[in-house]
Amino acid sequence: MAQHLSYEDSVRGVWKGLGLLALVTLVEVGLSLLKAAEFAEDLRILIYVASLLIIGLSIYKAYFIIYEFMHMGYEVKGLAMSVLLPTLLLIWALIAFFNEGDAWRKSREKVIYKDQLQAPTGGEVGLIKRDDFLLELPA
Repeated sequence: MAQHLSYEDSVRGVWKGLGLLALVTLVEVGLSLLKAAEFAEDLRILIYVASLLIIGLSIYKAYFIIYEFMHMGYEVKGLAMSVLLPTLLLIWALIAFFNEGDAWRKSREKVIYKDQLQAPTGGEVGLIKRDDFLLELPA
């Protein structure tokens, strides 16, 4: 069985957790302000590193909240996995939807490009090859 904490120990643990979350949030805000600074535009690597750190800190905060405040760390493994696995599927779905949206955007750019092509005014039916598009022109 798990060891039960006294009321004072529980309150102390909550304040430590809130302090940790506040500290992580302040670091995230600082990194966001650093990314928005004018000198950061010249340092692309700084923006990428700050973005990765913000993502990592956000994931850590979500883990900590679920583990401590939602008491998932004190549950049996089966229950924890029944919550964690659908969350991973949700993350996979977000990645898949963004990928699909990018593919649709690229396809739309091809359609717009094809709409802007001008057909020759001769009487011949021919084929014109421009980039990756092969168009049959009317007579």
